[in-house]
Amino acid sequence: MDVTIGQNGLKLMVGDITMQRTDAIVNAANGTLLGGGGVDGAIHRAAGDELLQACKRVREKELSKKELPTGEAVITRGYNLAAGYVIHTVGPVWQGGTANEPELLASCYQNGMQLALQHKLTSISFPSISTGVYRFPIELAADIALGTLVAFLKEHHFGQVVIVLFSEADYDVYTSSLKKIIDEKGGTPNETHL
Repeated sequence: MDVTIGQNGLKLMVGDITMQRTDAIVNAANGTLLGGGGVDGAIHRAAGDELLQACKRVREKELSKKELPTGEAVITRGYNLAAGYVIHTVGPVWQGGTANEPELLASCYQNGMQLALQHKLTSISFPSISTGVYRFPIELAADIALGTLVAFLKEHHFGQVVIVLFSEADYDVYTSSLKKIIDEKGGTPNETHL
């Protein structure tokens, strides 16, 4: 599903985020930035050992040896990936909504977009942050992700945002959420089904 928001494109697709040819891909990292399972592990494997070394330098220099806080984002090169950059963000672990998880998840998308804008990037691919082992309910996560991205794209001239989903079931949830957001905003942005 593709929609146009202002002068920007927003696309939903099922696929492998490590294969995306956008300027940047977003890594749903853990705070250590040292790789892990799921999307994080796949990105580190595809990018090669240089990504791990770059993440260690970020921890040392930018984060004063501390972990990256939940909701924050940092950027590294993409190394062996098709994407030139990786934006690493730490999604919240779902605790029933009692620990500001919705606000923290929105911050992941907001801070990722701000970092891309600061680096003059014009295309970015996101996974569905926190909906795997962090157990964030996907319906709520889709509403937060898409609501945050739509609001950002209405305010900024950016380019292309792609949300790369793991399964058809996830794609269906995100498609329903995006249609609901479009309906609520009162209008249908130039929608094309692929």
